[in-house]
Amino acid sequence: MHSLIATTALGGTEAQIDTIAGLTITECPYWAIASVAARSNSEKPMATAFKKAMGFGLPKPMQSTGKDGITAFWIGPDQYFIEAPIADNELLADTLATTLKQTASITEQTGGWVRFDVAGSGCSDVSERLCILDTRTMDEGAVSRTSLEHSGCFILCRKSDHFSVYGPRSTAGSIHHALVTAAKSALG
Repeated sequence: MHSLIATTALGGTEAQIDTIAGLTITECPYWAIASVAARSNSEKPMATAFKKAMGFGLPKPMQSTGKDGITAFWIGPDQYFIEAPIADNELLADTLATTLKQTASITEQTGGWVRFDVAGSGCSDVSERLCILDTRTMDEGAVSRTSLEHSGCFILCRKSDHFSVYGPRSTAGSIHHALVTAAKSALG
């Protein structure tokens, strides 16, 4: 019999949390993620089915929406990431596939992406050292794709002092290192 132990993207059994001069960088492994892409000529039926099932609508371009701990954010034309607490939504992709039926293509993304939350008054000081995205001008709920540490990442503004950074799980160590290094450089 195997004795497997679940590990986070950074290789720990618990989420990594770093605090630097009042800024907190938190690895967030406890989220299920699924991608949703509308099939050809099914954009409106998909949006209607999604709203009926989830209780909130799909976001506009470069925005996010959410309710009851579940968030949808735009990743491209008629394409979205949906995230939800994994404890209650381990089968998120299956649930969405059942709900949206033939209107959308759903792909499980939980194991392919890592999320880091960066919270504190120095968030934008850190991000400006890492990417070209001006997070100071982002409104709550805004999302944008950018390059961070040579990886395509999404940055979601949860509040002016709280951002979520999503990147490929395979680059988790590099993204974490970049965030910590930039925080030490910016905040001291």
